[in-house]
Amino acid sequence: MSHTTNYVPPSQLSKLRACMICSFIQTYQKFRTEGCPNCDDIPEIDYQDNADEITSPIYEGMIALRDPERSWVARWQRVNTAKSGVYAVKVVGNLPDDIIEKIAKSGLTFLPRDGRFVPED
Repeated sequence: MSHTTNYVPPSQLSKLRACMICSFIQTYQKFRTEGCPNCDDIPEIDYQDNADEITSPIYEGMIALRDPERSWVARWQRVNTAKSGVYAVKVVGNLPDDIIEKIAKSGLTFLPRDGRFVPED
C-alpha cells in the first residue's frame, strides 16, 4: 500500500476536481503533477497537458473507498477494480472525442460518469 497522503486541507477543497474517465477526486495540481492513479496506464493520456479536458470541477457526491474489490458501492459505481481513494458519484462534463479514441485504442471501454445510461454489449 502506498504511503502517499491524500489529505486535502480545508482551504483546498474548492480546488478539487474529478477525473471524467474513472471519477477519482483530487486537487487540480495533483492531477497535473501526478496524473490519475487509475488512468495513468492509458497510453497517450497526459494529465500534465490535458488536466483541464480530462477532469471536471463539477461533480456530485463523494465516496471514500478503502477496499474497492470488496465494496458493493464500488461495484455499483463501476470502480471495484480501481485504487483506494475518494470518488465522485457523478461527474459533469464531456470528454473530448480524441481522448475517447485514445481510451478505445488502448482496449478499454469508456463508461460515462455523468449518469447517462450505457447499454450493455
